[in-house]
Amino acid sequence: MKLYFHRSLILLSFLLLVVFSLLVAEAEVITLTEETFNDKVKEKDTAWFVRFCVPWCKHCKNLGSLWEDLGKEMEREDEIEVGQVDCGTSKPLCSKVDIHSYPTFKLFYNGEEVAKYQGTRDVESLRTFVLEEAEKAATNSQLEDEKEL
Repeated sequence: MKLYFHRSLILLSFLLLVVFSLLVAEAEVITLTEETFNDKVKEKDTAWFVRFCVPWCKHCKNLGSLWEDLGKEMEREDEIEVGQVDCGTSKPLCSKVDIHSYPTFKLFYNGEEVAKYQGTRDVESLRTFVLEEAEKAATNSQLEDEKEL
């Protein structure tokens, strides 16, 4: 009986580890909804690079794991988050942020849209864009804060 319990405990631990690993692997890209979008993109001193897609779009499907790969790459950056919005289930949100084609990639900083990405669709190009634009947005925000003082 002890041996059976021990084996069951080991199996259960292994399964929990696998489930936890899968959850952590998905955490690099945060799904945003109508309920969460505004609060998230308004986080102080945080850039949000957001992909807007719909499930039926062939161009969105052709991205494959690109957005998840970018999320993993950007995980090291403290003040940059990678998000995604399903415009099929969040139509009012997508209309509000002026989404008319898919996929659309936008960078938000302190709640404001600061840039729209229209370049090459590879991880390095996306990463370079978001780092450069987030730095510009942070500098502009800091200058505005200093003006207010």
